[in-house]
Amino acid sequence: MAMIGNVCFSFFVIGVLIFTIMAATYEPEDPLFHPSTKITTFLTSKSNATFKSDDTVVRTGEDFMAANETVFGSIINSTDVDNLGSAEVVDATATQCDVSGPINCRDPEVFHLMMRATIDKFQDIHFYRFGKPVPGSNDSTCDMAWRFRPKEGKAAAFYKDYRRFVIDRSENCTLSVVSIGEYHTGVNARKRKKYQKSGLEKTPSNLDLANALPVVGEIVNDSLPVVESESSFSHGKYLIYEGGGDRCKSMNHYLWSFLCALGEAQYLNRTLIMDLTICLSSIYTSSKQDEEGKDFRFYFDFEHLKEAASVLDKDQFWADWNKWQQRDGMTLHLVEDFRVTPMKLMDVKDALIMRKFGSVEPDNYWYRVCEGETESVIQRPWHLLWKSRRLMDIVSAISSRLKWDYDSVHVVRGEKARNKELWPNLDSHTSPDALLSTLRDKIDEGRNLYIATNEPDTSFFDPLKDKYTTHFLDEYKDLWEENSEWYSETTKLNKGISVEFDGYMRVSVDTEVFLRGKKQLETFNDLTSDCKDGINTCNVAAN
Repeated sequence: MAMIGNVCFSFFVIGVLIFTIMAATYEPEDPLFHPSTKITTFLTSKSNATFKSDDTVVRTGEDFMAANETVFGSIINSTDVDNLGSAEVVDATATQCDVSGPINCRDPEVFHLMMRATIDKFQDIHFYRFGKPVPGSNDSTCDMAWRFRPKEGKAAAFYKDYRRFVIDRSENCTLSVVSIGEYHTGVNARKRKKYQKSGLEKTPSNLDLANALPVVGEIVNDSLPVVESESSFSHGKYLIYEGGGDRCKSMNHYLWSFLCALGEAQYLNRTLIMDLTICLSSIYTSSKQDEEGKDFRFYFDFEHLKEAASVLDKDQFWADWNKWQQRDGMTLHLVEDFRVTPMKLMDVKDALIMRKFGSVEPDNYWYRVCEGETESVIQRPWHLLWKSRRLMDIVSAISSRLKWDYDSVHVVRGEKARNKELWPNLDSHTSPDALLSTLRDKIDEGRNLYIATNEPDTSFFDPLKDKYTTHFLDEYKDLWEENSEWYSETTKLNKGISVEFDGYMRVSVDTEVFLRGKKQLETFNDLTSDCKDGINTCNVAAN
């Protein structure tokens, strides 16, 4: 018995020893090496400082909103207009007809006529709101605005259009619509007066969600926020990032860092002091040189950002700080090491926390603050960042000219097509003959085909004209040239200096028009067997 007991005890001791060794040497998989699987994975595959330059358009908050029809509300159709007409009491004075007199744009009969004509004409869009008509340019015209979405729209956004209607009154006083103008011709109906009720609208079931959606085509108010008083300024808490190596990097890199700063500011419940000037990387410029002096508002929706988050312009902040800091005893807390986590700054009482970054890359990248243990704490607020509604209005104008009824193909050529080592088949697979062969089974002959491409010579695609009506971005350059609304508004924003429609803007608009095609064919999914990032990278990209 004693021998058996000794043997059992020996096995027990050996077992404990083996378990102890395993416990001491076991290294569990570090979850910090696995970035979150949220929307940030669309922008980078790594969370550390190894950041790949990328000249494509960054996906922003509205790209990740669910396009749920229940959010948009009920669609207005001709029956709704008829029911509205039968329910309204017609003023006796409105029925008196003067054939030679001006058209009364406020007459309910005119309103109903215009709505029916609009619904009948634009078969590929859904209507959600009609504004009341207003007088146009003369006695026979009326302007009317409406909110809409394309029937097959995938983006979670509303669009606003306003057009000019020519209306005729016959000898027997019958009214008819002679013509409806082009996109945004009804300028008198553009601005909706405060507290003005829309002419016809079905209230969405979830009004808060509907109101949170972008509305492309509305007047943009991206003026800089101003501190109301010395008292409110001195009671505020602020965060600013200074210096660093992020300037003049790709837009992808810029936003990855900017949203890290914004995420930290929100975590600390502080106002982010932001520099609205951007250095545009040479990968987007016609000069092939980095270009300073660009404005954040050229590329992104600052109106939405300032309404949804607490931000101040850097120049305005320093002007106020210099006026009131000493008098109000406002103090500054300096942080010069990105490894000082936001969690360690939670108890800082100073009015301003300044993170100062050095000159050694990559340790001076802002986004280093959000790495390591911070990654699971600071959430980049992508929902606060939307694309510029001025650029998106150009997208809407192009789509409207195509009547929202077109198919699209994205054709990547350029340097990649010339690099046979990394993309051995791309050049041949995107040749006109190969494109015709691929498109034959996927796009119906005779369709409007929008071609988003980096091929500078669009005549390269001429053979496709035998089967399709082809369209390219430069066909619509009047939308950003000197007499355009975009040119006027950006020049005003830029203190009277005209703004170049640069490479990033071009790619952004080109991509967004492509994404609104009814059928969409991508280069590396549909046209070629080559991998987007070069040979033998397809599986890596998928992961």
